[in-house]
Amino acid sequence: MIRTRGLTKRYGRIVAVDSVDLDVAEGDRFGFLGPNGSGKTTLVRMLLGLVHATAGSIEVLGEPMPKAAAKVLPQVGALVEGPAAYPHLSGRRNLALFDAAGPGVRRGRADRVDDALAQVGLSGVDGRPVSAYSLGMRQRLGLAGALLRAPRLLILDEPTNGLDPKGIREIRDLLTAVNARGTTVFLSSHLLSEVELLCTRVGIVDRGRLVVQDDLESLRALTGRVLVRTPDAAEVVAELDGRVVERDGDALVVRHADVAGLNALLVGKGVRVEAIEAERRTLEQVVLESTGDSGDRVDGGRR
Repeated sequence: MIRTRGLTKRYGRIVAVDSVDLDVAEGDRFGFLGPNGSGKTTLVRMLLGLVHATAGSIEVLGEPMPKAAAKVLPQVGALVEGPAAYPHLSGRRNLALFDAAGPGVRRGRADRVDDALAQVGLSGVDGRPVSAYSLGMRQRLGLAGALLRAPRLLILDEPTNGLDPKGIREIRDLLTAVNARGTTVFLSSHLLSEVELLCTRVGIVDRGRLVVQDDLESLRALTGRVLVRTPDAAEVVAELDGRVVERDGDALVVRHADVAGLNALLVGKGVRVEAIEAERRTLEQVVLESTGDSGDRVDGGRR
């Protein structure tokens, strides 16, 4: 669905995107991560033909971009750098105009608008102008626009920006359902927890370079430790003789490779095990290890 080779974008001496080879397969829910200023939005804009590459190649839906933009973009839903809308018009009127600007016939337009609004939780929206919408409502409207034509590919830049926790969960469930119906999802976000819950594959950029690209399950490898919750934590610490590496109340981290074996050992000793599972690396750990000290901090030295 998305393939880049040697993709590079320079602004004078600044290399915003540095020789990126990106591969997003059909059916993926692909999370695109990186520190602020790492080149994420620039790369997304190049995928859509909004910014021209300095070097390298881009294929979207098997077609070269931006050469085939007229063929590709009608099959792509996008939300990049915030939703665009005419502020003096209602959300429904904005979507109708957006639909009219695309290819195809007028027939069914009202139904498409109603369906898109329902998908993002705006079915009850009234005739208020978009200028009166909250940030979360504008974000939902932008998503409705991206979903309006049942796209084969969704390209989203921070789609849950401005949403409350309930709204974030609703959008996560929506994107999962859209993906299950056959739409590939490419999602740029800084919310690691949401990417971890939603995405199946992950790419991480740092200073314009793609430093990680893999299945999320592979990245979240086992650590060789086990998480245990028990009201008999003190007894476990004494029994395991130094293999408990962390303790927080009744929560323990135990150095042990076999969850079932550890559970059998503890139960055999009369320990009340309330929960036990293998520990895996978090996505946050993967990102921090991959990007080092990159970010937008500007620390001053001594004067």
